[in-house]
Amino acid sequence: MANARAIVEKFQAALGTGDWTAARQCLHDNLSFRGPLEAFEKADPYIEAIKKLHPIVERIDLKKLFVDGNDVCMLYDMVTKTPAGTAFIAEWLQVMYLRQSRRLDL
Repeated sequence: MANARAIVEKFQAALGTGDWTAARQCLHDNLSFRGPLEAFEKADPYIEAIKKLHPIVERIDLKKLFVDGNDVCMLYDMVTKTPAGTAFIAEWLQVMYLRQSRRLDL
């Protein structure tokens, strides 16, 4: 049985390589995502949005990853290829039923 950290790391690795099938397999069908610009209640539209963001992301610089049971908090710099440069991101992910329910609270 995979733990929360392993599932989140698998998801992040899949995003980094653009493996959308592997990334999607990590997500609960009825995820809940709340970000500063968008919100999603289903995994497929969320993955489609990430696909659009992917070309402008140069890299993710992980600063800290905290795990407390099924809760995972990631703090990282998202370095972009745009004039916006780098954005500091805080994510709170909750892993449920061995698939992750993604939250972003800034």
